[in-house]
Amino acid sequence: MPQIFVKLDKIKPVYDAVYHVTAVLCKLLLVADILITSFQVAGRYIPFIPDPSWTEQVVLTLMAYMAVLSAALAIRRGAHIRMTAFDRYLPASLIKFLDILSDVAIMVLAVIMIVVGWDYARSIGAKGNYESMPWLSRFWMYFPVALAGVAMLVFEIEALYSHVRSFFIKEEGDSADTEGGAEQ
Repeated sequence: MPQIFVKLDKIKPVYDAVYHVTAVLCKLLLVADILITSFQVAGRYIPFIPDPSWTEQVVLTLMAYMAVLSAALAIRRGAHIRMTAFDRYLPASLIKFLDILSDVAIMVLAVIMIVVGWDYARSIGAKGNYESMPWLSRFWMYFPVALAGVAMLVFEIEALYSHVRSFFIKEEGDSADTEGGAEQ
């Protein structure tokens, strides 16, 4: 059985690349948000700097992308909200089972985000345009939900694989975690 895990472990660089691209995208979105907001504020108070009307809607759209994509990054790092108060009192195998159950629930959420987000982007978003930029479809305002769903699905598949793998392959750090050494 461990032979299949050796083969599947070779996919890890793909997950690393998706994570890296998503993290760089979030950083670029943050920089763009800061620059556009600074430009907007400067335009309000410095007379010779223009104050374009498109800045607020662009900043809000970029923030939507950043928020949902950074949530997907948290899944990869295992930094999402999680209740661990009882972990030290429950058997390690039950904790692993609950982790898998959580992975499945998050995967269902990711699929819902993909389907509903894409549907909203194509239907509601495609029917309207930004007020300050009539040439730009509101599709881009709804699209981050579907995009984040794809990223969440990719990272959740990796997390699910890691949890299933832990049933068959004992990691070096597992013994410390299961003997009351888990951090809170």
